[in-house]
Parts: sequence; structure tokens; C-alpha cells
Amino acid sequence: MAEYSYDVVVIGTGPAGESAAMNAGKKGKTVALIDSRAEVGGGCTHKGTIPSKALRHAVHAVMKFNRTPLFRAIAEPTLLSFPEVNASAQQVISKQVSMRRRFYSRNHFKIFNGHARFVDPNTVEVQTSQSTKDILHAEHVVIATGSRPYRPDNVDFSHPMVFDSDTILTLNRTPRRIIIYGAGVIGCEYASIFNGLGCKVDLVNPGARLLAYMDDEISDALSYHMRGHGVLIRHNEMFESLHGYDDYVELKLQSGKVIKADAFLWANGRAGNTDDLGLENAGLEANSRGQLEVDRFYRTKTDNIFAVGDVIGAPSLASAAYDQGRAASGAIVNDSSYIFFENIPNGIYTIPEISSVGKNERELTKAKIPYEVGKAYFKDTARAQITGEDVGVLKILFHRETLELLGIHCFGDQAAEILHIGQAIMEQKNGGNTLEYFVTHTFNYPTMAEAYRVAALNGLNRL
Repeated sequence: MAEYSYDVVVIGTGPAGESAAMNAGKKGKTVALIDSRAEVGGGCTHKGTIPSKALRHAVHAVMKFNRTPLFRAIAEPTLLSFPEVNASAQQVISKQVSMRRRFYSRNHFKIFNGHARFVDPNTVEVQTSQSTKDILHAEHVVIATGSRPYRPDNVDFSHPMVFDSDTILTLNRTPRRIIIYGAGVIGCEYASIFNGLGCKVDLVNPGARLLAYMDDEISDALSYHMRGHGVLIRHNEMFESLHGYDDYVELKLQSGKVIKADAFLWANGRAGNTDDLGLENAGLEANSRGQLEVDRFYRTKTDNIFAVGDVIGAPSLASAAYDQGRAASGAIVNDSSYIFFENIPNGIYTIPEISSVGKNERELTKAKIPYEVGKAYFKDTARAQITGEDVGVLKILFHRETLELLGIHCFGDQAAEILHIGQAIMEQKNGGNTLEYFVTHTFNYPTMAEAYRVAALNGLNRL
């Protein structure tokens, strides 16, 4: 057993842990990181954001090939198998791991691979092998252990046809029909992916609409588009039981419906990775979902311990986790320029994409804020007509009197990229956040950014 002392110990090497470590190191702190995996990158790189988005990109590329008449001179429409697109995703994962390993090496950070457990608020034990333990003493500790799929006790995940969003990456075939239970971000993204692979998809939603927290019109657009491509969406359906047989699984719903398929994906909820972390030894307690409560400095109720990323719950985005980690280490080094991130953009990588920032119509109506709407439909923009990605809409919500931007919502190809233009204007101070920006500045033509000018003019015409 060896003992070490550091200014900061970070548990987890995903986006939150990486940024916390990098920022603390740049401020002159000695830093060590702990990760239960043999490779850096966390769940984001190995199980979540990177593989699912890489899968989505490969499937979308094939879909575009199949629907473009120009390509018929090369080959007839085709489909890829899940193992083929998954192999593409694994290549991206390898590149991400290699890049992040260089980051740590360049900054001379020590990485301990093993299971972390608090001994006391300033001491973390690392079980590095069956017989070896390291003891790390730290002035500050950052918990960035991420999250994992929630697994209910009444679902047999050992059955070869039953998966969660982590184990789905081990699927070695393309199912003919897949049931996805849960219509949040993960459920909708994988519904798009498997639909693009030619699978019959049953998307079972315990709620009344897809992505219930999104703008209703954008949610409806995704639902309409998915149904148009053959996805069977079942709303307001509650899980009762799942039975696995040799060649199929059978889902029973509380409504009495029975659905059969040759693959089942549970995509309903996630839990923070705080099990066996010895939180009680650090004066901490996680909630029922394994998540930790923090203040505006990302500090837990134990003053020297911070928590960032998925382990603190919403918004559970890699982008937010990275900023949270940087802000937490900023608080550790007494850097007053830290930011508590609130108005965070959402990017949902369905096919097509969805992205939003700010308020939606339902929220503005409830708050009785006088707003107006400006829209630009992709089918009317030259760039979308050229690329063939003409499904979608850009929607701007703005104050009727001040023209202040209140919300940006986009559905369509490259939505997550397009959104950032509106986000940049929304964050302008001293009267700079106004719809007028889009009609008083010239946009390149043809571009998708031009949709902002079209939407702004549409909105002003409504006044």
C-alpha cells in the first residue's frame, strides 16, 4: 500500500472530471485522477455521448445515400448492419481515448485505475487490484463519477435480447424488431438509429409526448417525422412485465397490450454512480437516484468536496459537465470568474436533430410574458434544398415590446450547430439581445444561418 498527497483529487475522467483537473492544474494545483476503467474518458466516451452520436452519424449518412437520386448512378439503396456502424463508433472512441490520454500526460497528472472509496473527507482509498490499495490524501476532492442506466429489479438484463443503453453497444446483430421503453433523449436517439438500420421500432412512452420538456411544436415535429418513417410510438403506456424466451422477448403493458420483438432496450432513467463510494465516511448522502446535492459553487455539504456532471443530476449533458468541472475547480482556487451554468443549450441527436435554448411557448404562456414567434422552414431555404436536408424548422420566440430573444428552438439537420448563432445573440448584454440583429446584418448565402434572417422577418411581420 502506497500513500500520496495532492491538492486536488478528481474521481472520474469524463468531461466533468477532465475539465476540473485541467483547470486546477493550470492554476498551479497538484492533481491526481481516479477512474474505475482501464482507459480515460468516462461513460461519455465509452458508453454514452461519443458512441451513440457516432452510430447516429453513420446511419444518417447511409440514409442520405439511399434517398439521393444522384447516387443511383453508383449503387442501389443499401443498409448497414448494427455491427458495421458500431465498428465505426469504436474507431472514434479509440481516437478520443488517445487524445485525452495525451492531455493528461502533457499536464503530468497521475491517474489511478481502480475503485475509489472515501476513508474520510480528505482521504480516498483506491483498490487498484485484488491485493493492492493506494491511499490518496487531498485538500479538495471532486466527485465526477457520472451516471449509469437505471435497472429495475423486474427486468432480466442477463437475457441475451435485453439491453440498456450501455450494453446495447455489445449487440452483435441487427434485430428485425426492437422495443424501446422510454421516450426521453436516449430512447428517441436509439429509435432513430435502429429505424435507420431498417428495424421495426416500437417506442413505448410512459408519458403523453416525446421529450416532454421540449417545445410542443418541436416535439410534435419529431413524433410526426418518426411515424412517417415507420416508428410505432405508444404514449401513456406503463411497464408491467418482460418475459424472455429462446428467440423473442415479450413486453406486457399495464393497458393489457403485449408486444413481441427480438430485442428490448430499457431507456427509462439513469442513476448516479455513488454506490460503494463510502459517502458516509465523507459526511455525504446521495438521494434515491444516487445523485448529490450541490450549491452554486458545485460544493457539497462537506466544504472541501465538490460534485459535478451527471452525478448531480440535470441537465446531464456532456457540454454542461465540462463547464461544471471547470467552474468547480475555479471555486477551489478562489477564482471569482467562475460561472454557475443555468441557460444551457440542449442538443438531441435524433434524425433529424433537435436543439433548443431558453424558454418554450408553454413556459412563456404560463408566465404571461407577451411573446411572438418567428419561423423559418428548412424547405424554403436554398442551402437545405441543395443538401437535400429540407425537413425542419427554426423557431425564434421574442418579446413583443422589447424584441428580446426569449427562446430558440430548432428541428432539422445540423440543429445543434445552427442553435449557437441564436444562443450567442441571446447572451449579449446592454440591449444587444434583440431580434433586430438578424435583420440588420448580412448572412452568407446560401447557408442554414440565413434561416435566422427569414425567421426574424417572419416574426416582425406578425407585429
